[in-house]
Amino acid sequence: MSYGFFPFTNHTEVPLQICHYVALYPSLRDRMAHTDEVIEYPLRTFSSKNACKFCETRLFFSALPLANCRKTTARQSGQGTKRQLSAKKMITAKKIGFVGVGRMGANMARRLNECGCKVTAVFDLNEQAADSLANELGTTRCERLDEVTSLANVVFTVVTDDKAMDKIFAVKKICPIHGSLLQKAKGKIFVNCATISPKTHVKVESRAKKTGASTIEACMASSIPQARQGTLYLMCGGEKKTFQKVKPLLAKLGSSVRYIGPAGSAAEVKALVNMVMNINTAGLAEGLSLGAALGHKIEMLREVFSQTGANSRVLETDGEDMQNREHDCYFSAAHAAKDSGIALALGTQKKLNLPLAAAAKEQYDTMVELGLGELDKSGIAELTFKGRGRKKSKKKGTKK
Repeated sequence: MSYGFFPFTNHTEVPLQICHYVALYPSLRDRMAHTDEVIEYPLRTFSSKNACKFCETRLFFSALPLANCRKTTARQSGQGTKRQLSAKKMITAKKIGFVGVGRMGANMARRLNECGCKVTAVFDLNEQAADSLANELGTTRCERLDEVTSLANVVFTVVTDDKAMDKIFAVKKICPIHGSLLQKAKGKIFVNCATISPKTHVKVESRAKKTGASTIEACMASSIPQARQGTLYLMCGGEKKTFQKVKPLLAKLGSSVRYIGPAGSAAEVKALVNMVMNINTAGLAEGLSLGAALGHKIEMLREVFSQTGANSRVLETDGEDMQNREHDCYFSAAHAAKDSGIALALGTQKKLNLPLAAAAKEQYDTMVELGLGELDKSGIAELTFKGRGRKKSKKKGTKK
């Protein structure tokens, strides 16, 4: 990948990738669009006094063709060249693997591929899904986990639960068919994105360290469209130095990448996020169903809710779907039940009573028992609206 140097007005020379640099640092987009400040970002200093010639947005640099850039030798730039090479190594030299290429994992892989990252390996127990993505991206569909480790130096994992996480990072009872990611894993970095218990993240980090590998948890507080567009909200936990190594890569996936603390801490915060979201979803379903039973139009209720204390993010994403019984899955009821369970377990550890979280979990557990677990969490409305009963939704597809 070509790099050149461009002298800013503050006389700081920084390496510029010749392609559209905004794609690499979308998290800076809002902050830099309307300010003249100079911000220190990993290995670079940007100035917003320059405008991006590609998107014509006033951002933080002028992207010039290579022919117009002043090439700088090690002697000319001194420390700048070391910083350039370090940045290139951090951002562009990564070979990326993915374990778990369902709705979220596949779209994250597509996003990184479009950003110019080299996705070298994918694995999923659903071989059809893995084959399809591998063919789409022109990469290798691995039959074993240790093959993914050998073909990549950064591996993203997006699996379903603690049990799956324990298996892919096994060190003793290694599956003879699929192996383990920790086989010959020295120097590798694993970015674990699933919503699982904090203790499992801590356990996986400990196992990885013993093999010479590193882990970071990158918990996602967004859904499928955000994964595809690179606008996820990522909460990260683990060693700070590991986080700094992968932060430029995570910035391609998230509009906000926040470091929370050591291993397990980001998973704790994610559990709280989902606990509150699940409670809000259950509450919205009950509010709309009661209003409908009283004879009020749901469109009117949604509009009033949006302008009052009943407003919420869930109203925006799920209100219309509850009204129209369109529960195509973005975040399943089964996952809502699982995640509420994680939060309740944390509450038990701290001897806290969480009655609303328990009630919401009971509702989602009921959906799973009725065979509705793969509906979106908005399907909880099927349990509360009068006249709907507890029937399965017939509509299938993808939610907006």
